[in-house]
Amino acid sequence: MTAEPRRDVSTRVADALSSQVLNALVGIAGIAIPTAAWVAESGVLKDALLAAATVLLLLMVANHMWLRRIYIQLRRANDRHMADARYFSLVREQLERELISEFGEIADGHLQVYASEVPRLSVLLFQALIDSGTEPKRVLAADLTTDPRLLSQRREYLAVNRRLIEGGGTVQRLFICWQDDLVREDFARNLLTLVDHHRSLGVQCALAVRDRLRADQAVDFVVVSKAAVLLEEEQGDSDYRRGRSSVYFKHVERWAGRFESIWGHGSDSAPFVLQSYESLVRPMLDAGTWDETAVRGTAVRL
Repeated sequence: MTAEPRRDVSTRVADALSSQVLNALVGIAGIAIPTAAWVAESGVLKDALLAAATVLLLLMVANHMWLRRIYIQLRRANDRHMADARYFSLVREQLERELISEFGEIADGHLQVYASEVPRLSVLLFQALIDSGTEPKRVLAADLTTDPRLLSQRREYLAVNRRLIEGGGTVQRLFICWQDDLVREDFARNLLTLVDHHRSLGVQCALAVRDRLRADQAVDFVVVSKAAVLLEEEQGDSDYRRGRSSVYFKHVERWAGRFESIWGHGSDSAPFVLQSYESLVRPMLDAGTWDETAVRGTAVRL
């Protein structure tokens, strides 16, 4: 469950300046002040009221231009042009409420997507990093790997990984696996096939045992530079019938720090853990001599 994005000062100011009450008061003042100036007998008072009306008009123009910059301008459909105006009005109002709600979340630096939209959004975040001047061009990806075949099927996502790396960027991918999965021959074979494919793209690969991690570390997330973090809240499946993710454009450094704490350094680092696992498992897979007892002993020490 994610927390409601906190409204900052600029958001509250924008809401206040665009409020119907304030605009109604300004409109009334825009009529009342010139009228008072017209009936005023004193020349000094007339000049002061006209000066106030001019200042008010300039403020209204400036406010209008500012609001056009920070708000999206959309044309509203005319109900009378539809086959059934009342029916269309009910549908339009519901869709507008949903659209406004989504745009409100984006304005607060948060976006939530479901199922089949997750892969498309992942590619969008990578492509935006490639196309923008954002630095560093670095992606930190922690993947809760329960089925290594899932990630290998996301061809467009893997292709954009390659484009980022070929453009001078880096991708560090951390596979987080259960210990019991690591001792299964079929899982190990699929995992190392996936690792080989990622390495062929230029991805830096590492391994962490999920049993050793805290609950707040065993999370599926992708940190894109210092700009965004994609948090997978419900893991998807191969048919994209399940899956829910959120993108946050604030407080990204917290997730980068979390990733780096798992990745580690030296002989205890996640790349070294993968190296230790591979050194035992690869010869067994190549020779067809899987020894689950020996693999479990190594997995316990990872």
